[in-house]
Amino acid sequence: MNELVKLKARPRLNSPNILAAWPGVGNVAMIVATYLLRKLKFKELGEIEPSYFFDPVGVVVKDNVVEEPKFPQSKFYYLKNKGGGSDLIVFIGEDQPAAKGYELANCVLDVADKFKAPRIFTCAAAMTRIHHTESPGVLGVATSPSAAAIFKKYNLMHAGNLQIAGLNGLLLGVAKEREIDGICLLGEVPVYATRIQNPMAAMAVLEVMTTMLDVEIDLDELAQLAVETKQRMKQVASQAMGEYIDYFTEPIWERGEEEEDEEE
Repeated sequence: MNELVKLKARPRLNSPNILAAWPGVGNVAMIVATYLLRKLKFKELGEIEPSYFFDPVGVVVKDNVVEEPKFPQSKFYYLKNKGGGSDLIVFIGEDQPAAKGYELANCVLDVADKFKAPRIFTCAAAMTRIHHTESPGVLGVATSPSAAAIFKKYNLMHAGNLQIAGLNGLLLGVAKEREIDGICLLGEVPVYATRIQNPMAAMAVLEVMTTMLDVEIDLDELAQLAVETKQRMKQVASQAMGEYIDYFTEPIWERGEEEEDEEE
């Protein structure tokens, strides 16, 4: 295994699937991964040495004392499936490195090889023309036709041709190189609200993913967050529409002034 991977535990895991998540559009992947960690009894498995991938740009000073440089964390957690099915490993990267993403993806997949993980999962946002009042759909992509065969069972939308930016997508490409099955679930997000976290899309993804992973989870808290976020989405949609109208229309009084100038 890559020396950058530091395992703190050596559990015996039963064919664990791996879910990996980094920040992205709508923060969908991070909401999914962190919600699972909070609601289920995961234990810390290990981490990837961050100083190789990140360069701190400064330090924090508290009470005139300089603190040590802080790096974004890249940690693994594991969950034993009490139902007897496949166990689960969750990897969360707090940030995406500006470079060496390919190497970081391989570090994650080294852990997959070590624990003989049959499948890698990621999730992301799919920017579509969906309105924030609509229930988001979930699209599925996979590293092989055989891995994609289960999509019909979960009524996943056809993804067609697209690009998945960042490590939430790159990890699957590297998994394909290493002949590891991989699946990415993408929740629909409105194109006008990509900078707002989207718990609606995350919840849609979680509903599918937890079924695939054979784990049960209470989604009530996430559903409440979704209701609150829709109000914020409404404000953003109104603002976007106002900017559209201002840009593509001209006030009547300004038109009148131009006409008067022409008559003179």
